[in-house]
Amino acid sequence: MPQPPSAASRDEPVIRERGDACPGALRLHAADDGFLARVRLPGGLLTVRQAEALALAADRFGDGHLELTSRGNVQLRGLADGCGAGLAELLDGAGLLPAPSHERVRNIVATPMSGLDGLDGLDGLDGLDGPDGPRDPARPDALAWAMEFDRLLCASPWAAALSGRFLFAFDDGRGDVASLGPDVTVLGRPEGRALVRLGRAADAVELAGRDTPRAALSAARYFLDAVAAAGTQAWRVSELPAEHALDTAEFVRRLGAAGIAATPAGAPRLPYAAPPRPGRSAGHDGRATLCVLPPLGRLGSAQWRVLVRVADEDGSGWLRVTPWRSVVLPSVGGNGAGRIEDAGLVLAPDSPWQSVTACTGRPGCAKSRADVRADARAVADLARGPLPVHWSGCERRCGHPRGTAWVDLVATGSGYRLAAPGRPVRDDVRPSELAAALADARTDPDVVKK
Repeated sequence: MPQPPSAASRDEPVIRERGDACPGALRLHAADDGFLARVRLPGGLLTVRQAEALALAADRFGDGHLELTSRGNVQLRGLADGCGAGLAELLDGAGLLPAPSHERVRNIVATPMSGLDGLDGLDGLDGLDGPDGPRDPARPDALAWAMEFDRLLCASPWAAALSGRFLFAFDDGRGDVASLGPDVTVLGRPEGRALVRLGRAADAVELAGRDTPRAALSAARYFLDAVAAAGTQAWRVSELPAEHALDTAEFVRRLGAAGIAATPAGAPRLPYAAPPRPGRSAGHDGRATLCVLPPLGRLGSAQWRVLVRVADEDGSGWLRVTPWRSVVLPSVGGNGAGRIEDAGLVLAPDSPWQSVTACTGRPGCAKSRADVRADARAVADLARGPLPVHWSGCERRCGHPRGTAWVDLVATGSGYRLAAPGRPVRDDVRPSELAAALADARTDPDVVKK
């Protein structure tokens, strides 16, 4: 799985000279294979009705596929010119556009397994049951925080000024989504407490967990005030110049003015948890939580509808899209797992697809020099190894893993440039050499030991 992110920071502030063109559900992006829409899913949560609407949109307006993103959202590709109004009407009818002016800024991730694991020995706890079974009292409900925050965000007109790249993370304390480099991180603590961290700051503030949605909103307002003062049109906290960096003491003062009691927390030790692996985990009353991995994060609408039917007929009625391009289905019984595997989706923890990612590549991207997804599929089973690998069609390396311990393949036109930690770069690996070269790069014992 991808490693924890490095703490590298920018040496120079970023000065933006244009507006943020990040695509959304209403602002479509022109690609080589048609238009692209990105539908934000705060916390990754979907009802079966909303999930069915996405499949219908893919079939009616797009290429019949759905793509999962590294922020737990869904993309539709191959959209026809002029489909915007029809797409918006369909999504709005399913409750996926509660605030059209804010739809691109609803970048909110939350611990996808919140309330679903760590429950051994907890059967019979009074008052802790949720729709998917008993909850671990040592961890907060990060998804509830995320949903309340989304409501507050959409109700704040000024918040529409955030960029489509600004990221909020609500972590139940394990450290999974907190490791994604959010601009505002909420991290659960014992006894109903929480930390709020701004960007990559070494310090944080501590407050009552019930106040975290309002505190995260206050952090967003603080950021926009800093952007206005700096005049650089920064999109993210890390892009602010040093003289306008967000300050913990000022944040505490702002929280106090908003009626939120908070104290500086110094430099807390931040936990790290790996993303959920594909597979089954024991749930309540003999049911299971399923973590489903679509190879390369891409599903046909028929495959997606299998997940929808399993969630509806055998599960809790909810789907959770994760920032690791997988889907969590809570409280599944019956033969739901078998139906999912029969559809060509992954539930095996040792699947070769578990740590393989790729950009769009050809034919969807004009800049790509190769059909990287086809090349990845051709060698996936032959090039297994502990290190994650990312395939890129050009030097932009869109969608690559965070951190440093991963194998990097970049198409050159005649082959691939291959780079791995602690290894010399190979500038032009030919297609016939790919499987062997990649397997060697991913399994080098000296690299893995580091």
